Amino acid sequence: MKFALFSLMMNIPNAITGEKFTEQEKFQNVLKQAVLAEELGFEAYGVGERHGAPFLSSSPPVVLTAIAAKTSRIRLLTTVTVLSVLDPVRVAEDYATLDHLSDGRLELIIGKGNDPRHYPLFGISEEEQWDSLAERYGLLKRLWNEENVTWQGQYRPPLDNVTVYPRPFQQPIPVWHGSASSTLSTELAAKYGEPIFSSNTFHHQSKYKALIDHYRDRLAYYGHDPKKAVVGSGAGSLYLANTKEEAIERYRPYYNAFQSTASAQHNQTPFKDLDDNIQNGPILVGSADSVIEKILNYHEAYGHQVLSISVDGLTETEQREQVERFATEVAPVLRREIPSTVWDNQTASIRVGAH
Repeated sequence: MKFALFSLMMNIPNAITGEKFTEQEKFQNVLKQAVLAEELGFEAYGVGERHGAPFLSSSPPVVLTAIAAKTSRIRLLTTVTVLSVLDPVRVAEDYATLDHLSDGRLELIIGKGNDPRHYPLFGISEEEQWDSLAERYGLLKRLWNEENVTWQGQYRPPLDNVTVYPRPFQQPIPVWHGSASSTLSTELAAKYGEPIFSSNTFHHQSKYKALIDHYRDRLAYYGHDPKKAVVGSGAGSLYLANTKEEAIERYRPYYNAFQSTASAQHNQTPFKDLDDNIQNGPILVGSADSVIEKILNYHEAYGHQVLSISVDGLTETEQREQVERFATEVAPVLRREIPSTVWDNQTASIRVGAH
């Protein structure tokens, strides 16, 4: 298994100390996280995209470019790029630029996003999100793969004989499809024969497994080998301690603070509290052994090769502690237990059928 550390750049008061990063401090915190992740052997670092408090992640390509300048090996992910509201021309230009500046370490994870506040900001309705995503992605692929593009659609002005610059450094820039709530996203991924990344954050395993199973079924429909499907998965938050009981006690204030935010309430989690989530949900809170056991259980259901974790909301000291513990106590076991060819040869290994 391969591992990504990611941040949505959520900036809320610390649930224990009451202290809060300034905006500048939070940006620097994310840069430090990425450098630490590379030092500890994580394969990727991701930055999400949100457009409203308490998140500072409205410009992932800018943040990832700063990370690219401070790192040399780690893959750079967008977790996710909210393509349903963005201009594909601008996306093509910004991320091709980042691809060059990072020496070809960029990977896009596209999706509709799960925060409805971005729709009025960018002039589309929530009902249009899936049609918008499909149309914009079709155009983005053409802009990256073709020159002299002539195009007409619903969600941006027509294009006549347009070539965007710079051209991508990678041929092609790898794209994953974020999967959280609808078979429309897994259908789009299967149509193009591209990998999916399950959010696996707020709901029961069965919900996300059904989407992953749909993806594999539709891969076969479109002529791809479902046995070669490439799947990534999130896991929500991480908190490790010497015992499961200690981890629960230490993390409970953080969990309660996050669940009280409007963004968390929007997702309508079915779990009544932290204990319910640990028992029946995806959150990784416990001893190293209990967390490994849970990840293996989820892998049996999903068959994923990549796992992403987050330490948002903790103090900087605890963030370092948690990332270091994961890298030394959890990751080595999972690397042995779950083979993963993703990123072994960079872009070639994440296209379906390229193993």
